Amino acid sequence: MTRQIGFTDTVVRGVRVLLLAALWCAGVGARAAEPTTAPFAGKIRLLLPPRLYAVPGIEMNVYFDNVCLMPNPESVVFDVTCTKGRQQVERWTFVPEEEDAGEYPFVLEVRDAANTIIARAESRLRVTPRAAGAGAPVTVLTVGDSLTHATVYPAHLLELCKAEGNPHVTLVGHTPYTNRPAIRIEGYGGWTAKQFTTGYKEGKRDTGSQDWRVWNASSSPFLYADAQGVPALDFARYCREFNGGRAPDFVTFLLGCNDLFGADDGSIDAILDAMFKHYDALIEMVRGVSRETRIGVLLVTPPAGTQDAFGANYRCGLTRWQFKRNQHRTVERMMERYGGREGENLFLVPVHVNLDCVHNYPTLQGPWNARTREAGSRLNNGVHPSREGYLQIGDSLFCWIKAQLVADNF
Repeated sequence: MTRQIGFTDTVVRGVRVLLLAALWCAGVGARAAEPTTAPFAGKIRLLLPPRLYAVPGIEMNVYFDNVCLMPNPESVVFDVTCTKGRQQVERWTFVPEEEDAGEYPFVLEVRDAANTIIARAESRLRVTPRAAGAGAPVTVLTVGDSLTHATVYPAHLLELCKAEGNPHVTLVGHTPYTNRPAIRIEGYGGWTAKQFTTGYKEGKRDTGSQDWRVWNASSSPFLYADAQGVPALDFARYCREFNGGRAPDFVTFLLGCNDLFGADDGSIDAILDAMFKHYDALIEMVRGVSRETRIGVLLVTPPAGTQDAFGANYRCGLTRWQFKRNQHRTVERMMERYGGREGENLFLVPVHVNLDCVHNYPTLQGPWNARTREAGSRLNNGVHPSREGYLQIGDSLFCWIKAQLVADNF
């Protein structure tokens, strides 16, 4: 007997179709709304270097404020996914043991008050064995501005390498202090990449002077006049005079800070375009003599953690926030330009992530205001770390060099 389809059956079937369609659409919508696992910078422009370098016994950090751009990082939640280290309020921190040698994924997510992921970045944590490069003779040339001129991080590199299981490091360059002949650098307060490529002055350099004014008035160490008196970059001659005719095993550049002063959001990229022409020239200067030399681009360090430091140095002439914006943009551009070029022996060295900008910058004690006897501590230097901050820069440099001395590089 054939069943007749009535009005009720038609209604029920229609409802079922509508329900199925609604459920299907809901499923599609739910799948579309699932958060992606791909990195994205978000409005806070979260940015991690491709590699984080560590060595057993040396503390390594990622300070969250140093890898994003926002006025108040405490208004969001940072969440690290890594099998190594621990997450604290302001940082991820890790002191490896020997058994930690290897490479590990590192993911940093940022969530807002609604627990929505607003940015995600990825890196790889590379822990180098403690004995990497043990006994190997290594020469290192550090080029930079006042942060290098202070000599603290190059001197710290030497001290770290004195421990058993490390390479025998010799620094290359001029000697700023006659009573410390092992400390050799090419760092000058106020200098830029342009100064190194164009700042030629006739006359003998006063290489042993302890007066920074005399030192800074010198000609670029890499510029030499030809037979016609025309100056040009001549790294081969520099190596003959300062490294026995051999190219250094490592050359590092910590430059860019002095280019940032006076920039704003409208001018920073044009300023960086001009800077990179000279930065590239320095890199090619080294590569023109030796393709085997490992070149480290030290990513520009962030400013002191509060406006107090900038008020102390620049009164109302420069805000920390503008300098931070300039510095962050410089790191973004450096990573775009020089990242992914390890095959050319060109590396990013993430010294900026490991620097405590709140506790490792100079401070000044004094009353909170003129009407109180209660005293406190305020940061009072915007761009130059304290000795402890320089030591963190040296730690980062040491860990990067050690990673390069591993035969298989993992």
